[in-house]
Amino acid sequence: MADKPLRDRIIDTALHLFEKYGYHGVTVDRIVAESDTSKGGFYHNFKSKDELLYHIHDVFITYALTKAQEAYEGFPTPTERLYAIVQSFVKVFHLYKPHITVFYQESTYLKPEYAEPINEKREEFKQIIFRVIREGIEAGEFRPELSVEITGMSIIGMVNWTYKWYNPDGPLSIEEIAAYFADFILHAVLRTPENPTAARFLLRPAAE
Repeated sequence: MADKPLRDRIIDTALHLFEKYGYHGVTVDRIVAESDTSKGGFYHNFKSKDELLYHIHDVFITYALTKAQEAYEGFPTPTERLYAIVQSFVKVFHLYKPHITVFYQESTYLKPEYAEPINEKREEFKQIIFRVIREGIEAGEFRPELSVEITGMSIIGMVNWTYKWYNPDGPLSIEEIAAYFADFILHAVLRTPENPTAARFLLRPAAE
């Protein structure tokens, strides 16, 4: 850890301590001591422990939102967009597993000034998924009887629960898990899973 930039050392130390002892169980003094810095070094990078907690929350939410925006702008069809969003969303739980664990444990302690921008990004992410589902229905790619809101919240809720059971050392890689999620979700929403565009994203049946 000593080779890392000071800001990264502080974040890594805080993640470990918050996850183990809780936000209120950890002082700035302890973060300073265990990250091998000084109070001056801490306050040069973060104006408070609250801002540090905000950064831990913000980094993975910003990543998920950016990837969803890139998927929407980078692919021409709702099917391709939804597939790309699900893929990147699932991978967040590997890239930022400690951040997400701390988020679910400690998010209630975010002060309003920090909670508001986090909630705005979460809402924006949700609305991108709603838009893709709505446009998929309108384009005839997704089942017409679907509720946009229920379908979107089901996808978000299902993928969010990954933080509870995902094991980086488990038998499946995060890429394989993402493929399972995408396959499951597309089979649920597609009007005709056999169409050539959709078929590119679905798992192949196991050989008998």
